[in-house]
Amino acid sequence: MTEDEFARLSTYVHDARKPLNRISMQAELVKMALNGEVPAQKAMAALDKIIASAKDCKIGRAHV
Repeated sequence: MTEDEFARLSTYVHDARKPLNRISMQAELVKMALNGEVPAQKAMAALDKIIASAKDCKIGRAHV
């Protein structure tokens, strides 16, 4: 693998991790809301962010 290919692959991995990390963090917030630790409204906002992050994953794949 050339340095250029490695750099491109590293960019793809980073671009995939970013929305996945956001999804994971927001899912934790939803879990906390279900346990009564945070208001339900925060869970609704977190779900909206999860949906947006999932869409980011689809957009990123189109550029590969």
